[in-house]
Amino acid sequence: MAQIIEGISHLDSHELKDILDQPNNPVIVIDVREPEEYEVAHISELPLIPMGDIIDVIDRLDRNKEYVFVCRSGRRSFEVAKYFSSNGFERVHNHLGGMLDWQQQGHEVAVGPSDLIVENLNPEQLERK
Repeated sequence: MAQIIEGISHLDSHELKDILDQPNNPVIVIDVREPEEYEVAHISELPLIPMGDIIDVIDRLDRNKEYVFVCRSGRRSFEVAKYFSSNGFERVHNHLGGMLDWQQQGHEVAVGPSDLIVENLNPEQLERK
């Protein structure tokens, strides 16, 4: 069950995996690490919007959708979740423990380069197929 810390919902790796295993689940999951971190290991098919670029795209995103943010340890994604919450997004979650916990729990990761989607962002690019 999600924990609430400083007013933000925190999902553990098993809860995130449950979301990702439901193809029709409309929750949008975004990796907020840097491209070089993403290339080393990431959750397959997650879009990458580095934390520093969030401010440039937040106004293009639907405030009525639900979001989960992922980073290395859960700290940056927590800050992004708080930023979204303070900007009128009511359904935001942090991935508690980040990619460190994801890998420690034995969940699969992908490697390789990313296609940054910050420029000319189309919010539909964030939706899982």
